[in-house]
Amino acid sequence: MRKRTEPVALEHECHAASGSSSAGSAAAALDADCRLKQNLCLTGPGPAEPRCAADAGMKRALGRRKGLCFRLRKILLCVVGLYVAIPFLIKLCPGIQAKLIFLNFVRVPYFIDLKKPQDQGLNHTCNYYLQPEEDVTLGVWHTVPAVWWKNAQGKDQMWYEDALASSHPIILYLHGNAGTRGGDHRVELYKVLSSLGYHVVTFDYRGWGDSVGTPSEQGMTYDALHVFDWIKARSGDNSVYIWGHSLGTGVATNLVRRLCERETPPDALILESPFTNIREEAKSHPFSVIYRYFPGFDWFFLDPITNSGIQFANDENVKHISCSLLILHAEDDPVVPFQLGRKLYNIAALSRSFRDFKVQFIPFHSDLGYRHKYIYKSPELPRILRCPPLVQGIPGEVGTRAPALSVTRHLKEHEDVCPCPPLPLASPAP
Repeated sequence: MRKRTEPVALEHECHAASGSSSAGSAAAALDADCRLKQNLCLTGPGPAEPRCAADAGMKRALGRRKGLCFRLRKILLCVVGLYVAIPFLIKLCPGIQAKLIFLNFVRVPYFIDLKKPQDQGLNHTCNYYLQPEEDVTLGVWHTVPAVWWKNAQGKDQMWYEDALASSHPIILYLHGNAGTRGGDHRVELYKVLSSLGYHVVTFDYRGWGDSVGTPSEQGMTYDALHVFDWIKARSGDNSVYIWGHSLGTGVATNLVRRLCERETPPDALILESPFTNIREEAKSHPFSVIYRYFPGFDWFFLDPITNSGIQFANDENVKHISCSLLILHAEDDPVVPFQLGRKLYNIAALSRSFRDFKVQFIPFHSDLGYRHKYIYKSPELPRILRCPPLVQGIPGEVGTRAPALSVTRHLKEHEDVCPCPPLPLASPAP
């Protein structure tokens, strides 16, 4: 028995040894195959692998294209969502629309000291503050005629106030939205008017510049009324004209209507780049282009303006104004369309309140490039202002379309409409 089992055990041991050797050889063969493939990958694709590499590159390109399309679609959805959400946001928060109308938070130029008008080249200007109401303070600039600039050096507020009683006419300037009384184009206009012998009094409405208060149409009108009364209390029998620009034309007509109702009208009203009313102006403003054909545009954008008490109804105010009117408008005005100024003129010319006063409309050709706020550059402005609508006559338009660089010729062709001679500017008081 023992002899018989020993060979069997020996046979099993042999088989086990042969199995382990075969397994080792298989593992060695597998390792060799892996090393071969690794070497092939390191040395580059073989003749059968370019198709696989091209397929991988195409997949990566398609992946990038799909990612780009996804991002573009996401951006487009965000833009469309924002476009649709803005009207609802304005409707729910009408204060946003009021801010966009006034733009009093936009202070341009920045970093100027409104207490020092001399820094803006106005070395014959005094800065002071008026208080029309409790908790409301208005910053005011008073520029005397340029012929007085030497006498004005180092003078105090009292001297400037007394100067209003001189024989020089006075212009109360009401600026538009955004910026301050120290805006560049406004300062240049002050210089032009001062060089023509006018006192120029301008101020920032409540909430603008360094003036204190919350802006509103009613508050702005009251501010202008307070400054006008302040001027009249010191100017004696001097002529006082009111000049409004852009949004300031709305304040100006509000003011003059109230003055006419209390029978203390100004000597003349000058409107530069005026509109008919704030709804038509908002609808015509370039910012409204993207929403002009949006369903419910009036309900979303215009109704919140009027619901906030903002109207600036120039077209209604001119029907109750009884003083001479001069309208200046550039044909290339991108902010207040030229046709709104002409429409306002047509309304005023037909109004019975102007039957004893002149109404003039002076356009400026688009080739001149005066746009919304550069009419002060016109070389004809001195002549226009020296021939203001101060005499009784039939309302008429001075030139239907003044061609570039030939406003003088156009005015000469319409002497029947503008018969008044240039106003002699009084010599400075000794």
